[in-house]
Amino acid sequence: MSNLDARQLAQRVDTVLDILVAGDYHSAINNLEILKAELLAQASGEQEQNSAQPKSPWEI
Repeated sequence: MSNLDARQLAQRVDTVLDILVAGDYHSAINNLEILKAELLAQASGEQEQNSAQPKSPWEI
């Protein structure tokens, strides 16, 4: 099960938007890359957990 906190994610996106409005594109892109890496790492962990479960015949 995902332990993604939607409020925290929204706050981080809002921070990136504030940085963009301020005109600091490099920092905004850097923050988005960090956020993307964290989300992908979390999704990868979920995939590993799901792959450990035996698959049903229709999931082949």
